Amino acid sequence: QVQLVESGGGSVQAGDSLRLSCTASGRTFSRYTMGWFRQAPGKEREFVATITWSDNSKIYADSVKGRFTISRDNAKSTVYLQMNSLKPEDTAVYFCAATGYLGRVVQAGKYDNWGQGTQVTVSS
Repeated sequence: QVQLVESGGGSVQAGDSLRLSCTASGRTFSRYTMGWFRQAPGKEREFVATITWSDNSKIYADSVKGRFTISRDNAKSTVYLQMNSLKPEDTAVYFCAATGYLGRVVQAGKYDNWGQGTQVTVSS
């Protein structure tokens, strides 16, 4: 198991930027594929981005492609989500997650380690 703690959320205006961080402790972070998901009120949790442990391969949801960037620093056991050009529809609780699956993983059900979430609110 790996423990995950997110930070960096907040309330911003449309067009602003935020950087979320997720720091891991426990098992070897560098061997986990990491993902970011979000959940808006009344909606299901949805995939945002993922980055593999093997080759740092990434994939993004269409809704954030070109605006969000996922990255990782294995030396710091941290994964980041840089969010630019934020829109009101990006408002949600953002969760980071870890999985031992090889490759880019977009299904929430394949992640077995989750953080507590951090709130991002974007006003127009």
